[in-house]
Amino acid sequence: MAGKPKRRAEGAPVGRRAMLGMLGAGAAGLAAAPYLQRGWEGFLGAASQVDATGLTGLLPNPGGFRYYSVVGSVPHKDATNYELKIDGLVDRPRTYTLDELRAMPQTRVVHDVLCTDGWRVDKTPFEGVKLADILDAAGVRSPGAAIRFTCFDGAYTESLTLEQARRSDVLVALNMQDKPITHEHGGPVRLYVAPMYFYKSAKWLSGISVTDKVVPGYWEERGYAVDGWLDDADRHSDAA
Repeated sequence: MAGKPKRRAEGAPVGRRAMLGMLGAGAAGLAAAPYLQRGWEGFLGAASQVDATGLTGLLPNPGGFRYYSVVGSVPHKDATNYELKIDGLVDRPRTYTLDELRAMPQTRVVHDVLCTDGWRVDKTPFEGVKLADILDAAGVRSPGAAIRFTCFDGAYTESLTLEQARRSDVLVALNMQDKPITHEHGGPVRLYVAPMYFYKSAKWLSGISVTDKVVPGYWEERGYAVDGWLDDADRHSDAA
């Protein structure tokens, strides 16, 4: 009597082992992804600080942001040595430390970040002190009509009209993506102007000066629009 064909006992276990192996590899990849991304972002950020050509800004980044500086090297600042100077046409000029800025009421704004180079990062949260609160504390006096921003890289500048600066979605930002702003992203303090292209959000902010007219910033002197509104921005709204 012919025996029944023997079932290949190894078939099912091999299939399960392969499946479990693939699942394990996938889980490991997911677990490692944040560390790999942070490592790549750290590499890009460090490389950008010594890349005068700006070519590192063309490298892909899964986090969406690109790193660029107009100078070859930017000093690092932290709570021990950071200062933000408020001066110009104000009644009460002063200098804020990082701890003093952190102690002030904080506002959170979530908005898409768009660069003129074409990249974007959707729904990016920023948190910090409303620029309007800092201006109110300083007391803008006549004929103050605009703001000039300077940065501790020693080169970058930006500007806003006084009306633009008083919007509730314009921040002296301390956090980005719910974490303290890193040096590579312009920390420890940067400007954030939600309704405008990202070049208006000056990195490494060190000075806010009230002026009697708009003084074109670094990129405006090189052909960029002084008013860098996003195409869909409500230019008259104060809503964040």
